[in-house]
Amino acid sequence: MKTPSTIAPAKGKLGVLLVGLGAVATTTIAGVFAIRKNLAQPIGSLTQMGTIRLGKRTENRSPRINEFVDLASLDDIVFGGWDIFEEDTYAAARTAGVLEPGLLDKVRKEMEAIRPMSAVFDQRYVKRLNGPNVKKGKNKMDLAEQVISDIRAFKAKHKCTRLVMVWTGSTEVFMKQGPVHRTVAAFEKGLAKSDVAIPSSMVYAYAALKEGIPFANAAPNLTADVPAMLDLAAKTGAPLAGNDMKTGQTLIKTIIAPGLKARMIGVKGWYSTNILGNRDGEVLDDPESFKTKEESKKSALDYIFQPHLYPELYKDLSHVVRINYYPPRGDNKEGWDNIDIVGWLGYPMQLKINFLCRDSILAAPIVLDSALFLDLAKRAGMHGIQEWLSFYFKAPMHAPEVYPEHDLFIQLMKLKNTLRHLMGEELITHLGREYYD
Repeated sequence: MKTPSTIAPAKGKLGVLLVGLGAVATTTIAGVFAIRKNLAQPIGSLTQMGTIRLGKRTENRSPRINEFVDLASLDDIVFGGWDIFEEDTYAAARTAGVLEPGLLDKVRKEMEAIRPMSAVFDQRYVKRLNGPNVKKGKNKMDLAEQVISDIRAFKAKHKCTRLVMVWTGSTEVFMKQGPVHRTVAAFEKGLAKSDVAIPSSMVYAYAALKEGIPFANAAPNLTADVPAMLDLAAKTGAPLAGNDMKTGQTLIKTIIAPGLKARMIGVKGWYSTNILGNRDGEVLDDPESFKTKEESKKSALDYIFQPHLYPELYKDLSHVVRINYYPPRGDNKEGWDNIDIVGWLGYPMQLKINFLCRDSILAAPIVLDSALFLDLAKRAGMHGIQEWLSFYFKAPMHAPEVYPEHDLFIQLMKLKNTLRHLMGEELITHLGREYYD
């Protein structure tokens, strides 16, 4: 990667366009408004609270990340988006039930001003949802052009200098790459013919990339990680990140699994089950949508443990993932993990983890960070897959010739070293021999 000669300054308004104004999106929006008013702290956000070490440990240089690199200010963010339901983001947040009404009421005016644009939606791809606020068009190319018109109108209305789009919609049914995804030309022909292999999320990704706008996929859908989208991103200079934001159980896996591997502790079985009752849980109650999520959640352990290198420790790992829709739980997700581990001389042991988390509370700062870092990438002239943002995703996008990195700590090192590289600072290797030689 070449060091950019200049990084364009973060001047003017940054429009953050969210596809799907449900629990995650409204929690993000309300959170940013609350932080602006000093009603709460941006806990969980690396861009707002994280620091970065520069130089040797003896130099004691550890500025905040948002002081080290020129990121958009929260005061300069303008939110917009699309949804199949017509309610404004205040009403949608009340429906989602994530945040306390007392906090929401303090940002009510700002949230009521954000009403969803009509959405591109086809129930074939998300079978458990339906709503009235849906675009109509003669084909999917027509729908994509309507989204492009929405993007341009939003940018003009709010006088934004830059835009970022994040898919925060529901998980679509499981899909595989096909001929329509191989080239931009084939994809555009597919849009004109309303090819069934092009789900709604791809229509949005195409519209964003056609406009040169950074795009992130917060769900496990097959969306931007196909050759046609990568070629389009290269052509228009748009950065990409995804897939499926790493929040609850997978976050824990990518913390625990690297530690077990580091100590060469064997793992025979990892059983994971979840209960959640929000809209995401309802969507995942459909087997085809669950298949998409399952593939995203199960891949992390294989890449972290590398059973081809350590067959004695991980070759026969039994990895089971279950997600159960349980309406009384709402957005308060609960994950149970039973891990059967093997130690010295083959003696069996167990780890049991019970994680009671708030799904959208964990996701919101990731949406914010992804948007701000993608905007930085665009201003730095970086396009295509931004693997340095894999820190945030369950199934990170990556170059086809390499395996994806799932180890959370390696991912964080990659992210911070990328920031150091962009700013012309020495990369940190943690070798540390200079203190002892």
